[in-house]
This record gives sequence, structure tokens and C-alpha cells, in this order.
Amino acid sequence: MRIVPAVLANSADELSSLVRTAETFADYVQFDFMDGLFVPSKSATIEDLAGLKPSVRSEAHLMVREPESYLQGLKTAGTERVIFHVEAVNDPEKTIRSIREHGFDTGLAVNPGTFNKDVDYLISQVNTVLFLAVNPGFYGAPFIPEVLDKIADLRGKYPEAEIGIDGGMKRDNVQDAVKAGVDYICIGSAIFNAEDPKKAYEDIISAVSK
Repeated sequence: MRIVPAVLANSADELSSLVRTAETFADYVQFDFMDGLFVPSKSATIEDLAGLKPSVRSEAHLMVREPESYLQGLKTAGTERVIFHVEAVNDPEKTIRSIREHGFDTGLAVNPGTFNKDVDYLISQVNTVLFLAVNPGFYGAPFIPEVLDKIADLRGKYPEAEIGIDGGMKRDNVQDAVKAGVDYICIGSAIFNAEDPKKAYEDIISAVSK
């Protein structure tokens, strides 16, 4: 079980601050990007991240309409894996091929309202499936518990698949995600909005280890 700090920043300065904070306790993080189109909010840019040259290993969660346009910048930033939303593109298989051609591992993000049956044909083509347990685009959005049933269902159908959950996760509900069958949990506000982010991260790791 892995806890992945999720970095979502509104500006270049905030991104820099969060990255430097994450570097003090984590060796792998997720960078979230929003374009103001697929989701209402906008975030710091790929260029902002590339300029920082983070020392931590990373993946990118793209809440954007045109994920392919982000790939070269993510390559420059040293990102290892790109996770895109199935709901954001017209041809998910084409997007998967493009991500792979750029040398990334590939992930599929699935919104709370998307049915498992609608992504079944893509599972074997990606390295990971990331279930959103909130409606994406807002830091600290409320957790949608029904997503746990979707995770359990997919785990039953694809026991070897790597499955993650993102959104609304905190110390008091991580065990529910573990029981549903996830391999990793992405956590943003419960870590970075804490008075001591490093302690919050370690407390959550302790909670999933019980």
C-alpha cells in the first residue's frame, strides 16, 4: 500500500512551495493539472513544474481536455507516468498510444459518474486505473463513498490490475479504501493543509498499516 502526496497548486509560487515541502518527506508525488475546460478550475502550468526540476519521482494527473499537449513538458519535468481522464478525450486508445510513444507509463482516471463497464475495454492497455472519489477540480471536495463499490467491482474482475483512489481521502477513511482493494491512495489537502505535512503523511501511512 502506497500513499502518494498529491500536489495541486493555483500558481507557480504555490507549486514551488508545495514541491519543496513534499521533498522533505516523500520520494514520489502526483502533480495535478487543470485547464479550466475539463474542470472549472485552472492550476499552475507544466512549464512552472519543468522550471522547478523536482528531486522527487513523480506522475501527472491531467484533468484537461488535450492531454497530448502536456506530454513534452512533462518529459522535460521528468515525470514517469501520465494519468488522463477517459471522459476528457474522444479516442482514449489514441491517447494511450501517444502517452506510451512519449515513453511514459499510462494511467486512466475515472470520474465518480463513469461506469466500470464503460472502461472495461481499456483496462489491459494501461498501467493503472485511478478512481476519483470526488468530482475533480477542487482541493478538499467531499468524498463520494459509492466509489468504493466501483473499486471492489473492478478488483474482482481484474485481480492483477493496479488500482488507485484519489480525492477526499484522509486518515479516518483510508482503511475503507484498503478494504475495497486499492494499491495506492493519492492524498492532497489532508497532507498539505495540515499544520505539519510530514507528520500528517506519516500518520496516514501508520493508519493504512494497521
